[in-house]
Amino acid sequence: MIIKEVLDESGKLYSKALAHVSVDCVLFGFKDNRLNALMLKLKGEENWMLPGGYVYKDESLDAAAERILFERSGADKIFLNVFSVFGNVNRSEEYFKDYPDDLWHKQRFVSVGYYALVDHTQVTPVLDVYSDVCEWVPVDKLPNTIMDHGEILKKALTALREQISYKPIGYNLLPETFTMPELQALYEAILGQKLNRGNFYRKIMRYNILIKQAESRKGGAHKAPNLYRFDEENYKKALKEFNW
Repeated sequence: MIIKEVLDESGKLYSKALAHVSVDCVLFGFKDNRLNALMLKLKGEENWMLPGGYVYKDESLDAAAERILFERSGADKIFLNVFSVFGNVNRSEEYFKDYPDDLWHKQRFVSVGYYALVDHTQVTPVLDVYSDVCEWVPVDKLPNTIMDHGEILKKALTALREQISYKPIGYNLLPETFTMPELQALYEAILGQKLNRGNFYRKIMRYNILIKQAESRKGGAHKAPNLYRFDEENYKKALKEFNW
């Protein structure tokens, strides 16, 4: 399957990009008690892929990741984490098998993996000239992917789960105010397991990263649950000191 736009844009991109270095981004969002990742499909392609692209000659790796995510989601000032590098010898050959052998995309390239955490409501998936679909996909029901993008996403999830064991999570995944059950549901969605409510509450409150709000969540037949927001200053301290 040949994407005409890839051939049309190849020369223009080659003049400003590093031929053998790319960035692949795993953008995590949380909605309806599910952890999702932003993914896309190229034109005529059945398998999914992660937002990614080549690094321009005049930008850093971090700047490339920020640019790529902004182009795909409209979200800026995203906190990014490098979690791995992917460089298997034949990682791209099969995908580009139908393209001419002298196409520079078809040659071996190394990809740096980043993951980021965002509030679903702050992201608007954006299509580009190459793609037909760009949308949120549940991480517990991952579709078939191109190249090694499935491996990249799973490694990002593993890195996020490791982070949750020693750092707080939630500041960029939840709205400004939230309930304790919503925060626990986020942790459970990331970890893929149920947590004891009492233990979770005590461990979270011990680190003094939440501010209880005067108002409660309105609506429903039961007692309105308390609302919280993160204490930004204490949250940043806990990122350095948190020991789950």
